[in-house]
Amino acid sequence: MIDIKFIREHAEEVKANCVRRGFPIDLEGLLKLDADSRQLSQEAEALRAERNRLSKECAKDPSARDKVKQLKEVLSSKEEMLARIQNKIHQVVIRMPNMLAPDVPDGLDDSGNVELRKEGTIPTFDFKVRDHQELGELLGILDIPRGTKVAGAGFYYWKGKGAMLAQALYFWVQRILVERGFTMFMTPCVAKERTLFGTGYLPFFADQTYNLEGEDLALIGTSEQTLVGYHADDVLDGASLPLCYTAFTPCFRTEAGSYGKASRGIFRVHQFHKVEQIVFCKPEDSVKYHEMCLANEEYILQQLGIPYHVVNVCVGDLGAPGYKKYDIEAWFAGFGGYREVTSNTNLTSFQSRRLNIRYKDGDTRDYVHTISATAVTDRVLIAIMENFQQEDGTVVIPEVLRPLCGFDRISPAGK
Repeated sequence: MIDIKFIREHAEEVKANCVRRGFPIDLEGLLKLDADSRQLSQEAEALRAERNRLSKECAKDPSARDKVKQLKEVLSSKEEMLARIQNKIHQVVIRMPNMLAPDVPDGLDDSGNVELRKEGTIPTFDFKVRDHQELGELLGILDIPRGTKVAGAGFYYWKGKGAMLAQALYFWVQRILVERGFTMFMTPCVAKERTLFGTGYLPFFADQTYNLEGEDLALIGTSEQTLVGYHADDVLDGASLPLCYTAFTPCFRTEAGSYGKASRGIFRVHQFHKVEQIVFCKPEDSVKYHEMCLANEEYILQQLGIPYHVVNVCVGDLGAPGYKKYDIEAWFAGFGGYREVTSNTNLTSFQSRRLNIRYKDGDTRDYVHTISATAVTDRVLIAIMENFQQEDGTVVIPEVLRPLCGFDRISPAGK
């Protein structure tokens, strides 16, 4: 959420940002409401001061009581008008997208994302490669049909060595993050409407949310929601910043409109698993910690030996709450291309203003900035499967995971 004072003082910049982000706004009308609000606020404050002054005189001057009564009626009318205007302002501001970083590229969709660098060597094969769905069925480690039978399309089972590999990956990543100063959490898998609103998932991603009927609760789409919501209404100690949090959770999204080759297997599903990175920091440090989270993501993929490239996400592919976003797209041999495995967004004070998360450092009191960055999801598991497959379907396990999962390969039965 953008501060109304910032909008007032940077009106042309805000208007240009809204145009660039495709957000229709009557900025002149908003500024008129803001001016009216400030005028009414001043008038109401003057009336309160006069009412308080006259109230002290009532004992000596009974006629002052009538004046106080009249002032109360006028003040009540002013306060009602002020509340209505402030609500109109609020309804506009909560739907406005965040400001954009200067280097966010133009573009309507992910085709406009700009590659920053490539890392790793794309594997070559002298046999016909399989995608992760075919490999999972051959190896007996991924069961999509029974996931559909039990829970519907978009759900699946990891089983046997597939489940063991998954647990090893998630624990290994969390251990890396803890070694780098993150505090590990286990969070709720549901969140209230206020939490979803505060983190920007409402109203901007309402169609991706699974609501629980009859409850003020929804299944979380990411632990970002519960980790950022953890500090709602808190005033953090500036000396303690940054606060770096991580959690592993299942995540639930409707994925409305997903279909075709890109959705084959479990790349795009209704339930997946994720280790998240969340950072609360001072405003002047958010660029630094945005880069730090990206470095963590790259380190994980490099240690696993998965080739990838980093892209600077364009305007049309950047959600409304984001100021700047990096995606890492890993190479998927079975798919034959790069596909997104992590997203890393600097949200500046967009979430903290909505959730009232501030910090105090000496005489400074301000809203924190938040960073939300994927560390790893099931997509990295299927990248391992596709990139380290052998001709007979065997999948070789990255060396860093072998001590945790207890084996160095997964082979078809009888191999």
